[in-house]
Amino acid sequence: MEKIRLGMVVAEFNRDITYMMEILAREHAEFLGAEITDVIRVPGAFDVPIAVKRILEKGDVDAVVTIGSIIEGETEHDEVVAQHAARKIMDLSLEYNKPVTLGIAGPGMGRLAAQERVDYAKRAVEAAVKLVKRLREYDKSKEKK
Repeated sequence: MEKIRLGMVVAEFNRDITYMMEILAREHAEFLGAEITDVIRVPGAFDVPIAVKRILEKGDVDAVVTIGSIIEGETEHDEVVAQHAARKIMDLSLEYNKPVTLGIAGPGMGRLAAQERVDYAKRAVEAAVKLVKRLREYDKSKEKK
């Protein structure tokens, strides 16, 4: 089976947390035999969709993994950011017909909870790799018929 190529978009807001997430994502991709070919770092989770789109437009990745950490503030801003980023990420996946996985933790969590959720990055990589493999298997099974 050909190697799975992943793009990765990393939000820098709460960089102490997203840095750990990025390292975990890279390690897990290597463990799974996938290759991270493109990385774009953006200021925050709200900025993730445009970078995802840029990677998908190039057309040389099988999936894109998103990484971020949205920590609760005194307003509902975290909810707005998370909801709109997640929606646009899903829309891009459907538009480009490629998996785009959500490794953005939040909203509604404090800094301690965010640190406990750095493994969301690992989960997002795993989901991307599994989905690429399963879609390839599905396509092959349909070709045989």
